[in-house]
Amino acid sequence: MSQGMTMTEKILARAAGKRAVEPGDNVWVAADVLMTHDVCGPGTIGIFRREFGPQARVWDRDRVVLIPDHYIFTRDDKAHRNVDILREFAAEQGLPHLYDVGTPRYKGVCHIALAEEGHDRPGEVLFGTDSHTCTAGAFNEFATGIGNTDAGFVLGAGKLWVKVPATMRFVFHGQLPPYLMAKDLILSVIGDIGCDGATYRAMEFDGDGVYALNIEERMTLCNMVIEAGGKNGVIAPDDVTLDYVNTRDHSHKPYTVVKSDSGARYSFEKVYDVTKLEPVVAKPHSPDNRAFVSEIRGTKLDRAYIGSCTGGKLTDFRAAARILKGKTVRIDTFVVPATTEVRAGLQKETLNGQTLEDVFRSAGAKIGDASCAACLGGPSDTFGRLNEPLSCISTTNRNFPGRMGHKEARVYLASPLTVAASAVAGVITDPRDLM
Repeated sequence: MSQGMTMTEKILARAAGKRAVEPGDNVWVAADVLMTHDVCGPGTIGIFRREFGPQARVWDRDRVVLIPDHYIFTRDDKAHRNVDILREFAAEQGLPHLYDVGTPRYKGVCHIALAEEGHDRPGEVLFGTDSHTCTAGAFNEFATGIGNTDAGFVLGAGKLWVKVPATMRFVFHGQLPPYLMAKDLILSVIGDIGCDGATYRAMEFDGDGVYALNIEERMTLCNMVIEAGGKNGVIAPDDVTLDYVNTRDHSHKPYTVVKSDSGARYSFEKVYDVTKLEPVVAKPHSPDNRAFVSEIRGTKLDRAYIGSCTGGKLTDFRAAARILKGKTVRIDTFVVPATTEVRAGLQKETLNGQTLEDVFRSAGAKIGDASCAACLGGPSDTFGRLNEPLSCISTTNRNFPGRMGHKEARVYLASPLTVAASAVAGVITDPRDLM
C-alpha cells in the first residue's frame, strides 16, 4: 500500500493497531471515549447487561461519559426515569463522568459538553449514541454516532467492528463575509450533494476559509455532516484547535495530532469561494431543500428558535445579538444556550455595555435553560416545542416532519444571523438588510 492516507484512515489505523487501512476495510477499532445520554442511555445499559451479564463491569470507567441533555426540564415521569437509570448505572459502576441534572456538574447538550469538559482530543475515537456525535471531528478525531446495540457492546468490550469510510474533501477559500456563518457553508454543501450525498463517507474540511473560523464554527461544520449521510466530519488541527484542547484537557495524557498525507486519495472533492456564497435556508422538510434567503424573503413565520448543538454556542449568540441589539422581535423567539457554560457567558459577555442576555430580553426573546429543548421535540411542556402547526425558523440541524414537535409544523433551518433578522421582521429576512 504505497499511497498516503486521509486523516480518517490514519486515526482508524492507529485505533485498529494497523500500519495502514484503506476504504472498505473492516477493522476492530478501540474506543477512546463512549458517550451516551438520557434518550439512548437506558437502552444501551439494558443491552450491555443482557449481553455481558447483570454483574458485568464496563471496559474502562474513565472512558464512559454520561450526559443527560435531551428531555430534562419537563414534568414527564418517563423522561425523569431515563435520567434515574443513568444515575443508578453511574453509581453501580463508579463512573466519574456523569454530568447530572440538578447538580453543579450539569452541562446541557452532550456535543458541546464533551468539548468543554476535555473529552474531545486529536487523533482519538469517540463513539456516541447520538447522530451528531460527528461534531467532535472539529477537534481532529474520528467521532461518529452509533446505535444502542453497538454502544452496549462498546461498554463491555471497548471496541467496535468498523468499515473504513472513503473520504470526501470540501475546501473553502476566502475571507468569510460578515453576513455568513458556518451554518451557511454546511447548508450549501448539503444542498449541493443532497441528504444522501455523503452516505457512509468521511467529510474532510480544508482551506483558509475553514481555518479563519473559530473552533465553535468548525464544530457547526462537522455537526451537520450526518445531514448529508456522512459517517464522520474531520478537520486538521491548528493552533486554534490545540489551544482549546490544551486548556480543557483534564486527563493530560499525550495525544497525537493527525493530518492527511499529500498522496491521500479522496472519493470526491469540491472547492468553494466563500466570498461568492449567500445566506441560505433549508426549507421544509429536509436539510437539503436549499434556497437562498433572497429567493424566499418575505415568507411568513410564527416563531424563531436559536439554540441546539448546531446553533446554541456563544459564537451563535454573539451573532444573533448583533442583529437584535436595540430592536424588538415580531414573533415568539426562543433562545436556548447549549450548555451551562454558554448560559454563564450570556450573563457575562457584553455588547456595547449590555449583556447578551439583556440584549435578548430587551428584544422580547424568551431564554431557556441549557439543554436540547425543542430541537428533538420532546414532551409537550418542552421549552420552545412546536405544539401547533406553526412556521418556525431555527438554528437547529433537522427539519423533518415532527422533528421539533407538531408533525404539520414547517421548519426552516438557517444561521443565527438569518434567524435573528427574521425574528425582527416576522418574515424570512436576509441578515444583510439589518447589518
